[in-house]
Amino acid sequence: MYKPELKCYLPCGSWVDIQFQDLTYTVPQGKRGPKLILRSVNGHFKPNQLTAILGPSGSGKSTLLNVLAGYKCGNVTGEMFVNGKSRNLKVFQGLSRYIMQENLMQPMLTVDEAMMVAANLKLGVNLPLLEKQKMISNILDLLGLNNSTLTECTKLSGGEKKRLSIALELLNNPPVLLLDEPTTGLDDLSCMQCVLLLKRIAQGGRTVICSIHTPSARMFSVFDNVFILSSGQCIYQGFGPDVVPYLASVGLDCPRNFNPADFIIEIACKEYGDFQDKLVSAIDNGKVRYTCKYIARESVLAESQDLLELQILDVQDNSFENQKCGWVTQFTILLMRMWKQMWRDKSYLLLRTILHILVGCLMGTLYLGMGKDGSKTVFNFGLYFTCLIFFMYIPMMPVLLQFPKEYQLIKREHFNKWYRLSAYFSALTASTLPTQIVLGSLYLTLVYVLTDQPMELGRIGKFYFICILTGTISESLGLLIASQFSLMNSMFLGPVIAVPFMLLAVYGFGSGYDSIPPLIKFAMHFSYLRYSLQGLMATMMTNRERLKCPDEVEICVWTDLEHFMEDMGMENTKLWLDITALVAIYFLFRGGFYYLLKQRLSPNKTFIALRYIGQIIKSRIAR
Repeated sequence: MYKPELKCYLPCGSWVDIQFQDLTYTVPQGKRGPKLILRSVNGHFKPNQLTAILGPSGSGKSTLLNVLAGYKCGNVTGEMFVNGKSRNLKVFQGLSRYIMQENLMQPMLTVDEAMMVAANLKLGVNLPLLEKQKMISNILDLLGLNNSTLTECTKLSGGEKKRLSIALELLNNPPVLLLDEPTTGLDDLSCMQCVLLLKRIAQGGRTVICSIHTPSARMFSVFDNVFILSSGQCIYQGFGPDVVPYLASVGLDCPRNFNPADFIIEIACKEYGDFQDKLVSAIDNGKVRYTCKYIARESVLAESQDLLELQILDVQDNSFENQKCGWVTQFTILLMRMWKQMWRDKSYLLLRTILHILVGCLMGTLYLGMGKDGSKTVFNFGLYFTCLIFFMYIPMMPVLLQFPKEYQLIKREHFNKWYRLSAYFSALTASTLPTQIVLGSLYLTLVYVLTDQPMELGRIGKFYFICILTGTISESLGLLIASQFSLMNSMFLGPVIAVPFMLLAVYGFGSGYDSIPPLIKFAMHFSYLRYSLQGLMATMMTNRERLKCPDEVEICVWTDLEHFMEDMGMENTKLWLDITALVAIYFLFRGGFYYLLKQRLSPNKTFIALRYIGQIIKSRIAR
């Protein structure tokens, strides 16, 4: 079968040689002290080679990969070198791409569309569209996805999703590719195809490092370099099949027709006794690469050693640069992607539309014709409060449900330098406004007309503005919560946190402001629903003529709406002040969401310290 040449569209760029010495990683465990995950481990991963990190569960292979990628930086000691110089993490992250274990895909996009979005973000606007399409076609052909270009990403098989994840990161030809267990969830054939693909990518001059759980004997022989961990220490580093003579040299004979990978993993699990210290000492915890037959393999590569030395770039001087598009272009691409995803999710859009119509009709029917009824003034107060509750929960709940899942995609794309976080934040903010305005106006129109509110353009505009603004604040509050908590915790905390806002919004009405306890007075300043309610009351109940009292009603207490405002203790309400407070709270919640999301993706020292304290508290509670 024809296999396209990798180098024709992924040319050799910079060669990146990675070394690490005495690498140690710890996690806190409360009173029991820190737990060592990596214990002064050493290693050397060369370009033009496919390296596999192996080990039993809990040996530290995923942790080592995370540390190499810069995904975990806290509690790490030791030295890391890139091309013989101390690693500059920021520059290295610009050269490397990390493909995580989860096959997360952007929903509602086809394979071709997802690749084009990635190409536009990674390759910038200077490269012609035809060249991008050619590159995408070539890479998909290489990865065996050329027949799935029109398939929705989330409907791909497990192997296809993994290959697409690799394809998305290959677009700007990164010199270093790191993969966390790329064969997880795949059958034997798909696993072998995935590893052979990574082998061919490495042969193009890249440094490819992946963690593997249980490779077959055939797969084990494909790797150019195998790095085996046991209890956070290196017990072997070298060519895979050479592990058999290596073990024999320390008195461990692998049975005939037995998978060498399984045998050394069983040894790491102490199935044949405790040989940990002996194996670690034999290679000095990774400082020495075991060579046997591998010497012949090295001699083949030695002919190109001079070329390798010439092609290695001084990455610490930032000589390798990815082509990136500007902030405005990133914002536009992400906004178009979000709008396309929202529009294609027609069942969800239809459900939201029906919900707004049904609730609008229900509320309009419950308060039918009460807007100008002098005997129903207090019911109008209830109508305004009910509208605000609607605009609190309806925009918040979808965010609490969707964003914790969206965060995993943001984490992968942002870590791999697809875009600036500020561009994503701005696109997210702008993408939801049209549906908020359209659906919110649909609901408000039904309620406003059916309840016979005053048909004055100024009042209608202010009424709509306050309600829509309340909805955007509620959405911001939902994002603030969902940015820090899991899906289950967000869905629990969101409605619970909303309850105090509702209670503080109506507390003290009609009883006198002076009778409210000082602590409650202080808390009331933070309830955005109170400002919204005061704003609606000031809009709908001031500067109006006395309402008519129906003939069948003997006494109408509050036909004079100004008198009603006095009885409710709202005679001094200022509309401009309430709107100013709402706008300030909106920016506070939105800004808080951006700041917390940024800290979760790349925390500063303060947040690292807080996280460390939280881990200690959790460990003590667990005890």
